[in-house]
Amino acid sequence: MSITDNIHRLNAELTGTAARLCVVTKTHPVERLQEAYEAGARCFGENRPQEMASKQPELPADVEWHLIGQLQTNKVKLLAPFVHTIQSIDSLKLLREINKHAASNNRVINGLLQFHIAQEETKSGLTLAEAEQILGSPEFPSLTHVRLTGVMGVATFTSDAEQLRREFQLLHSYFDQLKAQYFADSPAFCDISMGMSGDYALAVVEGSTLVRVGSAIFGSRG
Repeated sequence: MSITDNIHRLNAELTGTAARLCVVTKTHPVERLQEAYEAGARCFGENRPQEMASKQPELPADVEWHLIGQLQTNKVKLLAPFVHTIQSIDSLKLLREINKHAASNNRVINGLLQFHIAQEETKSGLTLAEAEQILGSPEFPSLTHVRLTGVMGVATFTSDAEQLRREFQLLHSYFDQLKAQYFADSPAFCDISMGMSGDYALAVVEGSTLVRVGSAIFGSRG
């Protein structure tokens, strides 16, 4: 199936659910992103700040760019003029840096707190206690150029549906706890980013609002 067919199929599957599609465009050339755009995709997820910054000027201005990979503080300035959402916030230090560069660009940048939900130690992210420490810190309310809009997690790379379900439910429970404790009056705090090409259908059942799909659209990279 073509990129266009795959995007139309995915959007049809997501119709009537809480989830929308974030097309993972890492390593793919601008021409293929343009094809995805023409098929209706508007949310593009990149892993590397340099790659995103090089592609952004080549694509229409209404693309919603999401950084979904780990972000070093010294790379924030590359994205600050245009990035819509940084899905991988995992420290107060990174929040501080995003706020600084967003302010210098007269912008408010959206962000998701990334949680460690997988069995694999190689996956990164916060514990619930670490997130609560950030949100409860005296500094957090002053970071007015970052708008936290939800949570993100990467599940274990496994075919075990019950394990995946438990991990997605865990992330959903973190969202619920943070929403009740810190964001009860914030309608913007509404996103649960979970689910990728191999497990997005299960993630949607468990309440995902953003699925990050790449290989199911572009095919596997060689």
